[in-house]
Amino acid sequence: MDVTALDLARFQFAFTVAFHIVFPAFSIGLASFLAVLNGLHLFTGREVFLRVFNFWKVIFAIAFGMGVVSGLVMSYQFGTNWSVFSDKTGPVLGPLMAYEVLSAFFLEAGFLGVMLFGRHRVGPKLHFVATLMVAVGTLMSATWILSVNSWMQTPAGYAMNDVGQFVPEDWWAIVFNPSFPYRLVHMVLAAYLTTALVVGATGALHLGRNSQNAAARVMFSMAMWMLLVTAPLQILAGDEHGLNTLEHQPQKVMAMEGHYDSHPDGAPLILFGIPNPEEKRIDYALEIPKLSSLILKHDLNAPLPGLDTIDDADEPPVQIVFWSFRVMVALGFAMLGLGAFGVIQRMRGRLYESPWLRRAALAMGPMGFVAVLAGWITTEVGRQPFTVYGLLRTADSASPIEMPAVAASLLGFIVIYFFVFGAGTFYILRLMGRAPETAKGRITDGPIRTAGITPAAGMDSDSHDPDDEDATPQGAPVRGHEKDD
Repeated sequence: MDVTALDLARFQFAFTVAFHIVFPAFSIGLASFLAVLNGLHLFTGREVFLRVFNFWKVIFAIAFGMGVVSGLVMSYQFGTNWSVFSDKTGPVLGPLMAYEVLSAFFLEAGFLGVMLFGRHRVGPKLHFVATLMVAVGTLMSATWILSVNSWMQTPAGYAMNDVGQFVPEDWWAIVFNPSFPYRLVHMVLAAYLTTALVVGATGALHLGRNSQNAAARVMFSMAMWMLLVTAPLQILAGDEHGLNTLEHQPQKVMAMEGHYDSHPDGAPLILFGIPNPEEKRIDYALEIPKLSSLILKHDLNAPLPGLDTIDDADEPPVQIVFWSFRVMVALGFAMLGLGAFGVIQRMRGRLYESPWLRRAALAMGPMGFVAVLAGWITTEVGRQPFTVYGLLRTADSASPIEMPAVAASLLGFIVIYFFVFGAGTFYILRLMGRAPETAKGRITDGPIRTAGITPAAGMDSDSHDPDDEDATPQGAPVRGHEKDD
């Protein structure tokens, strides 16, 4: 076997990132969804919005915690497996990652407890503000991390010192590097689509059990609206992102399109085929003449260079990038199709009763995560063989460690990750499978006391727990506007 320490280090980082990225992608969208639900309950008074909020806030807390843990592991690898990369890029990337922790993560963590437990302590208005701050924190976190990643794709605002380190010259140019705006919009929309698909699938599951479930109707309806609005925006954002990538990372686009050869009179769009890196061609290609030039240059006859203009040493792995890009695009159009199917059924008055729409929503439930992973693979593998595009090679970024050391840590990660995150994911799925309830299941209205503990003077053993957001005090009237539709 020709496996090296570098190969294992790359696989280890890919493995841990693949586990990590799905949780922030979900929590970014879910935090915004919770803020919208909280706001709707505050301004309409409808109890069903609070019920859906309470259903998803527990799932958010678990996903948030799993994202934090998986992200911490990634940061350690910068010191263990990629110490040269850390040394050379630390003056630029280190402060950006610190800003993410100091601003975004502290904002999320600071208001998370209030969002989860504080409605009756701070009141509904401040509770809505806390929920909004958690959502803003997740978006700020995405902003800083994507700025870091985008700088590695399109470095700007730096200089090289006398020991070969990247040092900052212009922080505005570093943070707002050429690919950052496109990458940020594309990722945030992907997070919203991912969350919409999960919420829609959960709503479809409960509608299949009871089509009159008010909470399931709210979930399903809001998810279908989000898909209808966000999927077309994502396709437009992806097109703009592709044009930006063509300008700054042309060989990545060549690999995505499968263009081994240059096309001086208009390049075809290759829909499917099998990349043949030995012969430098796409076997069994199914293509549409000149459509790639129309998409990328908005001109049927615009010339497009191919990988024959790039040194073999600088060529990305075409097979991986070619297929991951197609998976991402295909799933994007499938999301658009699901949103269109939903609006058709809504117009026909069968949004909640259509079995085919429910089946489609259930089938598409996990596809947002697949699309996010495919997009990440396209972005990161397409940047190879560089960690800092065009400036620092991956082979020159790794730590001087032996293969057995990397293999041992990789094996440990695989075992622990599948056990810990597998169990966490299973628990989240179990929570999604439980129907939202108006009241928590309790044996008594008061707290269950340990044997030998007597209530304090003046405590009513049947008093209402003020922290139970779902409970209604005994004898309290139920306002008409809080009843389910």
